[in-house]
Amino acid sequence: MAKAVSFGILHLGTSFTVTYALTGSIAVAGAVTFIEPLANTVLHYFFDKYWDHPRAQAWRARLGRGAAWRLNRA
Repeated sequence: MAKAVSFGILHLGTSFTVTYALTGSIAVAGAVTFIEPLANTVLHYFFDKYWDHPRAQAWRARLGRGAAWRLNRA
């Protein structure tokens, strides 16, 4: 758990620093720092719901065959 918390803090610090460096705005950097993880959390919820869907399983199978073909071809 400590590793996850420390990585979360590192992620927030990185997000703030990069956004501030790009925009020069503390307000924008602060907003992005907290909006981005919120958006990721919502997206992850739907990603997990779709992951076991039959269409997603078929897509992963096709993707795996395609990747294997490319790797074997090289």
